[in-house]
Amino acid sequence: MSSEWKEKALGELTENFDGQRIPVKESERKSGNYPYYGASGIVDRVDKYIFDGEYLLIAEDGENLRTQKTPIAFLARGKFWVNNHAHIVTGNAQSDTRFLMYALNNANIHGYLTGSTMPKLTQGNLNRIPIFAPPPDEQRAIASILGALDDKIALNRRMNETLEALAQTIFKSLFVDSTATKLPKGWRFAKISELCEINSWTLNKNDELDRVEYVEISEVTRGNIGNIQPYDRGDEPTRARRRLRHGDTVLSTVRPDRGSYFLSLNPSPNLIASTGFAVLTPTKTPWSFIHAAMTQTATFEYLGQHADGGAYPAVRPEIIGALEVPWPDKSEIPEKFHRVCAPLYERAEHNRRESRTLAELRDALLPKLLSGELRVPASFERNTAK
Repeated sequence: MSSEWKEKALGELTENFDGQRIPVKESERKSGNYPYYGASGIVDRVDKYIFDGEYLLIAEDGENLRTQKTPIAFLARGKFWVNNHAHIVTGNAQSDTRFLMYALNNANIHGYLTGSTMPKLTQGNLNRIPIFAPPPDEQRAIASILGALDDKIALNRRMNETLEALAQTIFKSLFVDSTATKLPKGWRFAKISELCEINSWTLNKNDELDRVEYVEISEVTRGNIGNIQPYDRGDEPTRARRRLRHGDTVLSTVRPDRGSYFLSLNPSPNLIASTGFAVLTPTKTPWSFIHAAMTQTATFEYLGQHADGGAYPAVRPEIIGALEVPWPDKSEIPEKFHRVCAPLYERAEHNRRESRTLAELRDALLPKLLSGELRVPASFERNTAK
């Protein structure tokens, strides 16, 4: 490591604004346009703000400090509110705020946590965390490289929100809004079980796979798959049983009102989902129709109402199959929807795969850049800013 890199305590590199945080009870919040941040991100939107600019928020408490399934440090930009579950800092003259975000998310913080049941990162311990920091120009160059990857991932996510909202709007205009008061002539209510098969393909010991790429419920959030866990064949979890085809809609049966789902488009033959998912394979309609129908807010509410169980309420496959949707006897309308909306879903899937590749590249570069093993000229940041 270069002699220019110095180990410093985080408190030496930051200005702290914890004293300006104001928690507001949910019952006292007024809905608005400004993000209200907690330990792991935005938890609400309110009508006022207390910060304006770019700040680094760092979780003060919560189980995620121990597991780090999501980043413990994240940027907040613009006008926003922060409660007292997230520390709020900026880099000082010796540091770059975004560089500190990457350094903290790459740091081992476990020795600085207190609390046996609920982990807590006090301000005092936060300030003691050691950070290896190059000169500020090189910090900005490192942050520029990693930030460009994260910015593209964020752009893909926003683009997907637009694409999928457009597909839902078209679906509602054809199949929901037009039937709100009365079914048009030639329409009827069809059960989902009439239009697709549920859990029709199961992994068994005779399948000739040398490895399994496993998708667990905890890694899926509204169309996005986080980590896909690789296993040698035979070492996969016993719940790795749901095989997938092109066009399958995959829904979590556990706490289904949360909307954990994804669309299987041109999946790897090794991609296997948990038995905690229901896999819907269309038989009498285009896959885009089933996916749009099963990812409506009303669908998640219906499934949540019919889930049973204690801590982990779940819905049975037959409940999913009993869900009814407006259905025209003529196939032209679903086919028309498919011609328009299938490309939207396909583009969104392309963006997701690109984002996973970019995230893998970022995660590979991050420790090398933060350790000084891979050096970036300080001029890089200045050149890319032009």
